[in-house]
Amino acid sequence: MRNTRRTLLAACVAVGTLASVTACGGGGSGSSDSTGKSATYTFWDPYPQFDASSNWGKRVAQCGTSAGVKIKRTGYDTTDLGNKALLAAQQGNAPDVMLVDNPVVSTLVEAGILNKTNDLGLDTSAIQKNIIGAGTIDGASYGVPIGANTLALYYNKKILTAAHVDPASIKDWASLTAALKKVKSAGKKGITFSAIGTEEGSFQFLPWFWGAGGDLTHLDSPKSAAALSLWKQWVDEGLAPKDVLNNTQTTSWQEFATGDYAFGENGTWQLANAEKAGFPYGVVSIPGRNGGSAPVPTGGEFVTVPVQQDTARYDVSKKIVTCLTSSESLLASDTALTYVAPTAAVQAQQVEANPKLKPWVEAVAAARGRTSGGLGTKYPTISQPMWTAVQAALSGGKSPEAALDAAQTAAGKSKG
Repeated sequence: MRNTRRTLLAACVAVGTLASVTACGGGGSGSSDSTGKSATYTFWDPYPQFDASSNWGKRVAQCGTSAGVKIKRTGYDTTDLGNKALLAAQQGNAPDVMLVDNPVVSTLVEAGILNKTNDLGLDTSAIQKNIIGAGTIDGASYGVPIGANTLALYYNKKILTAAHVDPASIKDWASLTAALKKVKSAGKKGITFSAIGTEEGSFQFLPWFWGAGGDLTHLDSPKSAAALSLWKQWVDEGLAPKDVLNNTQTTSWQEFATGDYAFGENGTWQLANAEKAGFPYGVVSIPGRNGGSAPVPTGGEFVTVPVQQDTARYDVSKKIVTCLTSSESLLASDTALTYVAPTAAVQAQQVEANPKLKPWVEAVAAARGRTSGGLGTKYPTISQPMWTAVQAALSGGKSPEAALDAAQTAAGKSKG
């Protein structure tokens, strides 16, 4: 596999998340003993919201204990993690185990810094094909999905009842916008979501983009502009708050959890928080522009094992990955993360334990990968211009059409 400075720096730019390559911070492997093993193994994930006392933090620590080592876990922002991984690999100090957002896998493979699961002896045969597909390149998988998630609209039943809105009436964009206006007239707030200038913003925009018939290789199409114009209309008319520009999916959820908003676009991982919100809630699919459910992106991370100079470390790394992802372990891992499991057998266990997961399991099964359709490593070079366009349009810097024209140019694709 390629592991040159040029390839790594090119891939760092392809991730498209920070202003400069030098901003891709570093990392470090655990200290080794004379046998080539280490009492400490480094573990990176995109869950900075979970500290050592959280269920996830405890789960990771348990897997270290079962492997006979101590895990030094660091949680990074999703966007930052891919960049740090690239530079750490360039510097020869990649972490032993790393969870990365599924679209980043192909970029890291292109850089030559991930091991194939087959080479490590990891079994992925039970993983659903649309989930494992995001981490499969040229027929080889380079990680094991820890779980999957996707997006829908949570709604506040009390607010909709007071505004005389039947959630079953939300069939398309027009009916959703009409509902938001009724809610505003009733003195409440409409909808909150994340439009931040990171992959989270693109992730949240995709259902609307795809729901309008948008194509990621043609960001400047009228269909793409329709989706961005919808979001801009909501912000301009006060149906969505201006702070969506800075909202992460976490802060967007916190807004919805205040009980002041009728709708919140968010994911499976918020179910546990929804139960604690203090008001009755429901979930509906994100509607397509002209009806039906919009295609939603497959979310979730892959547990990967970066290439190490000291290959003796792989045996323990494999034990850690297996502890988190084997059929016997997935239920505990996905319960800690509130994720839908990537295998049908464990999904059935989840639904039996919590029937409210059933619509989410169905949504994940039908979700679309962000790197699908042959995009692979091209996706990050499209996603960054797309979220930049969203930011420009919602802030009033450019019209949706002008913003998307600029995005298409930046993505380097021919206009269509």
